[in-house]
This record gives sequence, C-alpha cells and structure tokens, in this order.
Amino acid sequence: MGFAMARNLLAAGFPLVVWNRTAERCIPLVDAGARAAAEPRGLADAEVVVTMVSDGRAARAVLLESGLLDELRPDSVVLEMSTIGPSAAAELAVEAARRDVRLLDAPVSGSVSVAEAAQLFAMVGGDREAYAQVAPVLDAMTKGHVLLGPSGAGAAMKLAVNAMVAVTNESIAETLALAQRFGIARERAYDVLASGALASPFVLYKRGVFLNPDTAPIGFTTALMRKDVSLALDLAASLGVRLPAAAAASGVLEEALRNGLADADMASVMSLLDGTTSRTPLPTTSDDITEGP
Repeated sequence: MGFAMARNLLAAGFPLVVWNRTAERCIPLVDAGARAAAEPRGLADAEVVVTMVSDGRAARAVLLESGLLDELRPDSVVLEMSTIGPSAAAELAVEAARRDVRLLDAPVSGSVSVAEAAQLFAMVGGDREAYAQVAPVLDAMTKGHVLLGPSGAGAAMKLAVNAMVAVTNESIAETLALAQRFGIARERAYDVLASGALASPFVLYKRGVFLNPDTAPIGFTTALMRKDVSLALDLAASLGVRLPAAAAASGVLEEALRNGLADADMASVMSLLDGTTSRTPLPTTSDDITEGP
C-alpha cells in the first residue's frame, strides 16, 4: 500500500525521500526518482512526513523510538496513515505537539490496486490548518479525503469502516458457500452479487481472489484484518457499543489464523466454509465441559 502511495506522490511531482525497514523495497522508488534514507531520522528535513506501517507499535517505533519526531522542523506535519486506532493516534499527536510538530491521523479505505490508481479515500483527524497544509499531498494519493474531527477521529472512523469490511467479507464467503453447496457455480453466484443491489466497489474488486484464490494477488491479509477488527471491538467495548456481527466475523478470522491462513488474503475464510481448508477445532477449556448428574 505504502509503495503505491509513494509512487503517486512521485507522479504528482513531489520531491520524495523514502525509508523502509526492508531497504530493498525502496529500490524501485529510487529508480523512479526518490531518494532513500538510511534511517527514519533521514526524513527530518521534510515538510510533510507520511507513515504507513502495520500497527501502532510500528508507528511508535518509526516516529518516536527512532528519534524522527525530535528531529523534525517546527510546524512540519506528520500524516499517520496506518490503521492504529484512535488511542494510539491521539497519543502520537500529543507527542508530536510537544515537539511543535502537528500529526494528523489519516488512514485510508481501499486495496493495493485502489492505491495504485490513486483512488483511496482518507479519513482524517486533527488540526484544521495542518489538514489544509497537506491537502495537496492527500490529493496526490487519494480520490478524496475528509476532516472528521480532532485527533483520533480519522482512526476511529477507519476502525468502523474495517469492521464493516470484515462483516462484508464474511457475508460474501457465506453467500458463495451456500449457493455453491446448492449446485450454483461460484462464478455465476458472484455475477449475481456484482450485479444486484449489494454490489459495491469492495464486492467488485474482491471478485478475483474469491474466484481464483490460488492465483489472485493478495489484497489484505487475514492477520491484518483480524488486527483491525480487534481494535474496532476494543473501541466499541470502551464506548459501550455492541458489534455482534463484527464479533462473529472476528471469530471466523481467528479460526482462519489457527488454520494457517494468516498471510493469505482475508477472502480465504471461504476455504473454511467450502472445505478447502481442514478446520482445526477450538481447544477444549474447563468452561466447555459440562458434567453429568
């Protein structure tokens, strides 16, 4: 995702310095005109820093533990575009403010292919002036973006969106499994989903991986989806909101992880329903045992 976003910044004419924990991943960007930094602090001269990492721990490591926030110029802006949750986003914003740096949480909705086409949508939380300052950067990477409120608002909205994504992913899998068991070809069943009232960009761009799971590119892994839904459920619990459908989808994702599908696309939950993947049952605990009379 971050690679595609960086390419779009280059295409828009922005001077770009890039860093990745795996340095080799920066080579195509350098070939396209970017400059590579040896460490995160090598980004310190930038007016805008964009981070796209796997979780809150990684975001904290890149921004805080590396010393990058300490080295950034006053009034620079950090666009933290990972899915890390509102608490982590707000904490990083406070740390940035202590250093006269403004941090916006700006996670995005969309897949890798959507990112490649600069058709992501960014949900932003934080300072309005900082948002206006980085709008051209967001324009280069997305089809649209919106400021939703103070720090954490963008991160919270992303969790709500990804909870819906997880439920939709599970619903597609269950729909196809039911239709297929009746004798309807999976491809024909997907034609119905893609053409009827439930059609959506998500349904359309997940077609390939649901129909050809062994050859289609991985858009978003089961492990990352499970992480995001866990964050959404934690947020919901803290706010006293029930998310029964998201909790059910989370349970299936957890089952997929137990069955070796962590690095597969999240659509791989389908294989648990159609029998392609052998299911590992939940371990028995004392709470599962009912004693007879």
